[in-house]
Amino acid sequence: MIAGVDEAGRGPLAGPVVAAAVILCEDGIEGLDDSKKLSAKRRGALEALIMARCHVGIGIASVEEIDQINILQATFLAMTRAVEALCSSGQEPAHILVDGNHVPRWRWPAKAVIGGDAIHPCISAASIIAKEHRDRIMIAADADYPGYGWASNKGYGSATHMAALRALGPSPLHRRSFAPVAQHFFDL
Repeated sequence: MIAGVDEAGRGPLAGPVVAAAVILCEDGIEGLDDSKKLSAKRRGALEALIMARCHVGIGIASVEEIDQINILQATFLAMTRAVEALCSSGQEPAHILVDGNHVPRWRWPAKAVIGGDAIHPCISAASIIAKEHRDRIMIAADADYPGYGWASNKGYGSATHMAALRALGPSPLHRRSFAPVAQHFFDL
């Protein structure tokens, strides 16, 4: 019972950070890879397979939490919530593989794996789930806060997003602790 854990959304200027924990089904899933290497269509198809056949937990840390405790700690919080969601579904992992070079302080044995989303299928699956879930959040937010282009840039600091940020100012989903937002709009 090895779980893979990964996150999506550490770098954007807006929106939550989302983490997923996945225990793969016994026969695995064909075609898993780092979510950034897959087309949106392929990610969507793989997400449906993972959700239907594997054990999945999703955790989110809000913009407010990111601003209060910093992005690294918020990422750990989202990861912890993802593993807790996995456990609450009756799937207690014996070991966890986390993409990256840090592991949260957990009660579960865990190992950080740099580039793990391209090496371990369980982390690849978590990468896909986290990215697809966060992308849906940002696409929905685009309708609530039009003008920033979040349906296409997902909150990252693209030229379109930065121009809209200057023209419209920050929305409630902007991370005030992130320099490009804070330097222009807040005295922190």
